[in-house]
Amino acid sequence: MQKKKPRRKRRVIQNLKCPLCESGVKEVTYKDVYQLKKFTSVRGKMISTEKSGACHKHQKQLKSAIKRARYMALLPYASNE
Repeated sequence: MQKKKPRRKRRVIQNLKCPLCESGVKEVTYKDVYQLKKFTSVRGKMISTEKSGACHKHQKQLKSAIKRARYMALLPYASNE
């Protein structure tokens, strides 16, 4: 009989408040690279809503702004760090 694998403990996700709503940002633009870098990982990937705490409206704007910034070569597609 095979041994059962131990189950991993699930992380408890806290209800984070949207950092963009708190700072009063109404619209996210691709030109604000410093703000967009806060919502990307070290590798250049977009951070999920659960980890970033962004609301649905701002996460949707962040997604399109990051993609535009990548196309305009303001942000890297991926980094090798």
